[in-house]
Parts: sequence; structure tokens; C-alpha cells
Amino acid sequence: MHPASRRSEIGDPETLDKRRPCPNNGWRHPVWSKLGRLAPCPRRAGHSREMSKASRSEAFQLAAGHSMKIATFNINNVNRRLPNLLQWLKDRKPDIVCLQELKCSDREFPAEAIRLAGYYAIWRGQKTWNGVAILSRGHEPIVTRTTLPGDSSDTQARYVEAAIGGILVGCVYLPNGNPQPGPKFDYKLAWFKRLHTHARRLLREGVPVVLAGDFNVAPTEIDIYPTTSWDDDALVQPRSRAAYARLISQGWTDAIREHYGQERVYTFWHYLRNRWQRNAGLRLDHLLLSPELACNLQEARVDRSVRAQDGASDHAPVWIALRSSKLKR
Repeated sequence: MHPASRRSEIGDPETLDKRRPCPNNGWRHPVWSKLGRLAPCPRRAGHSREMSKASRSEAFQLAAGHSMKIATFNINNVNRRLPNLLQWLKDRKPDIVCLQELKCSDREFPAEAIRLAGYYAIWRGQKTWNGVAILSRGHEPIVTRTTLPGDSSDTQARYVEAAIGGILVGCVYLPNGNPQPGPKFDYKLAWFKRLHTHARRLLREGVPVVLAGDFNVAPTEIDIYPTTSWDDDALVQPRSRAAYARLISQGWTDAIREHYGQERVYTFWHYLRNRWQRNAGLRLDHLLLSPELACNLQEARVDRSVRAQDGASDHAPVWIALRSSKLKR
């Protein structure tokens, strides 16, 4: 594991005070206001810095346009699905992408291929399971955290956070929780509780934040196809849904639900039992916006066609477009 990934909180003020200053591009997080800076990104595995001149020019032109596109994509093995990911990046051209389930170590992350596609990247890998990353066009991410605070003993790679272009982006891969009941479900609920605490703190600070990722919860009955076959699954348990509802009640806007209203829309289709072909899906992948960003929501979509490709992940990319004219402070 890369040394930066072993830090429990790379954005902790005591840690930052000992690190080299890094320009802030006009964005100041109140937690670090006394320091006036954020942590610089790691320069080895875990962070790709260089971009080609052409890619950088194109990225900055997009960032200066009328909207910012932010996506989340559970890639379900980034190296195995790399051709799918690169084609989607080329076609959709998102400005910021949160990836989950990398299923690779830090050293195995395909940083060079992503750089050539025009993206900076920060990541926290984990062999076989888990792993999260944030990709960015045009703005170099400034890492603020590589773990969710609240449990220094938790070594699972499920959260990474960075400041990008005036927005704080948290990439979330919440535990699945199966089988339930049992220790895995207890871990899911405990992780949710830690997320509640951290998310509440972010809202109090009044900065523009998006929490994006695979939350492993279908929040309501309309977020799963009509069935009883999942009734015992951790994804739909009352306690899982209540934990998600408590998070939303803090003041977050569920962007997909805000856009689609009561329409059934799914982001995940299991490989088994022809669930994709039958549209037997669940909505597990969410983008939650702080009040500072919610008023800028312009569009929200699920790229269903990506799920139909050969060798596809069992999740589809989900993205939103934000009006960028008011994003910078």
C-alpha cells in the first residue's frame, strides 16, 4: 500500500501543519482556515500529476464552460473494465469521476492510461476488494482525506476526499452488509454512523460538497424492481434505509431522486437470472449535494447503455451537471 494510503487522515490539521504548503486555487476549507492551506497530493502511487498539453487545454476549456459534470461509477475491477471506462470517459467527458470497487493495489492502478485519457487521479487501492478513486479533468485534486474519520482501526479502502475546482468531493463505497444479521451488517451500520458524523461536520462548515458513490442502499421501494427475492438482503433492510434517510435529513439533496421524482430508475443489475435483460435493477449509486450545490443542479442521468456493453460492470455510471457560474467562491 502506498505510504499516503496508510495515513489515517491525510487532511488532519496536525498532519497538514508538518507538510509542505500547497496553493489552494481560491478554495479554503474552514477546518484548515488557521493553516491557510490543504495537503499536497502524493506524487507517487496514489496520484498521477502530469497531463498532456492537449488534454490539459481541452479540460480547462470545459471547466470554463456553462456546467460541471460529476459522475460516480462502481467499476467492479478497474483493470478488467479499463476499456469500458476509457471509452465512457471519451464519450461522456465528465469533469470529475468517483470510482468504487477498484479491486487492485495502489501499484496496480492504471494511472498511466487514465493520464493519457486526460485525467488527474487520486486513489486508495486494496487488493481483491474495495478501493476508491477520484478522477479530474482540468483541476488537480487536493487530497483532504483518505479514510472516513471515526475508527482508526478500519483499514478498508472505502473513502477518499479531495478539493477540486472549488468543490469538496467525497468518494464513498459503503459496506454491503451481507449476510445479515451478523458482523458485516453491524460494520455497515457503524460505517454509516461515522458517515453521518463526518457529513454533518461538512454541512456545518458551509462549503460546496458532493458525496458520490455506491452507498449499497436502495433507499425506498421505488429504488428496486417489484420483487420479494431481496427481502432478506442488507441493501433493503429497514435499518439500512433508515440510516440513509437520516443522512438525507441533515440537508443533503439526492440528485437523482430530485431530478427523476417518483420515476423508477436503477443503477445496478445483478449478473444472475437475466436481471439486466429484465430491467430487474436497484438504485444503489447516489450523488448527494450540499445546499451550496443543490441550487445549481441542472441535469442528472444514468448511462444505462454502458451496462449493456461486453465485459461491463454490473453498475452503470451515474452523473449530474451543475451550473458552474456560481460554483467558484
